Amino acid sequence: MPRFEKLTGVKGMNDIMPPQSAAVEWLEGRIRTVMARYAYKNIRTPIVERTPLFVRGLGQVTDVVEKEMYSFEDRLNGDPLTLRPEGTAGVVRSVIEHSMLYDGGKRFYYIGPMFRHERPQRGRYRQFDQIGAEALGFSGAEIDAELILLAVALWSDLGLTDVRLELNSLGQPEERHEHRKALIAYFESHHDELDEDSRRRLHTNPLRILDTKNPALQKIVDGAPRPIDYLGEQSLAHFSDLKRILDENQVSYTVNPRLVRGLDYYNLTVFEFTTDRLGSQGTVCAGGRYDYLIENLGGKSAPAVGWALGVDRILELLKEQGLGEIDTALDAYAIVANLSGLPRALRVLQKLRSEGVSIQMQASSDSAMASLKSQFKRADSSGAHFALVFGDEEVKTNSVTIKSLRDGTGLQVSQSLDSISDWAPTLQLRA
Repeated sequence: MPRFEKLTGVKGMNDIMPPQSAAVEWLEGRIRTVMARYAYKNIRTPIVERTPLFVRGLGQVTDVVEKEMYSFEDRLNGDPLTLRPEGTAGVVRSVIEHSMLYDGGKRFYYIGPMFRHERPQRGRYRQFDQIGAEALGFSGAEIDAELILLAVALWSDLGLTDVRLELNSLGQPEERHEHRKALIAYFESHHDELDEDSRRRLHTNPLRILDTKNPALQKIVDGAPRPIDYLGEQSLAHFSDLKRILDENQVSYTVNPRLVRGLDYYNLTVFEFTTDRLGSQGTVCAGGRYDYLIENLGGKSAPAVGWALGVDRILELLKEQGLGEIDTALDAYAIVANLSGLPRALRVLQKLRSEGVSIQMQASSDSAMASLKSQFKRADSSGAHFALVFGDEEVKTNSVTIKSLRDGTGLQVSQSLDSISDWAPTLQLRA
């Protein structure tokens, strides 16, 4: 037989295995519960979209489009395709394609994998699950506030603390244009002090220089013109309305005039929820208003706002705070003394499972089948709360022995197979 090379996964694209998978499922369940309270409905879009969707939607000179997208050509028809790097553009494409705003605004949420080709690090991987909430067709600041309140409710539901909210307003396109001109003039006066990346962006996307992570540029950035100083009356009113609603709901926040976000489609409100518990990857949820994206992607002009959070970072934050530990222990482990008892045991287990009891049974192909001692060891190591024993004596008496494995009481009782439905509540197997 030839010896085959062992194949491994792609770096930065991780397997999610028990018990971590249980934590992911638990988090997604909490998300769905909170989304339902706010009347946000689930939308699922493909993980592969046409590349122009992201180039037009996110911006040609953004880091995502320039450096991070997994793009390729469809060998069948030559179409340029991309693994989605974020969720908003796909949701907007779907809303346009299916004319979903014909009868008014819509609220959606999504859960699914995204892909970015960047250096893997803690809380930042090449394939990552993202959760997003999008409200399309609504122009008022109350919807910006609703989405922020939704996130705050989620932190409360999860028990998360040490999460701070930062706000800013980028204004409308004409205000951004004036701010852009002022930025270019300012950074041109500091041209020799800029790094290579900032010089490249100076005339294409100077706003992104404000978001630089280069410590050497922080003093220059601190002195740069601020978007909020170029807001007109309506933009200021929108921002004031948002802050007033948050104040009324006792939501703490900081106005950060340097907050710009990394994608081109934002206008007016932008926000981030951050923490100090995750090192350099401190942003756990971010979003803002994107009133012109629908029109830019070929739809009828309509306002919109949304946010996204990374599942990995939320799970890391839960772990840092000692939260999110999921009990994945089985209710029961079935021990069958011999093969002749298997049919009856399976019938009993099926009935108990239909009652909501989680049970694992020793497989007959395992050599330990003939040894009760070995099976009890396996039952104990499985973490199950109870062992269900189907031995020779139980076969004779049409019964099963139920033995507690966890509470230290040594509880061991015999139950008739005629009263199967009574076992779960009586012995609290679902606890």
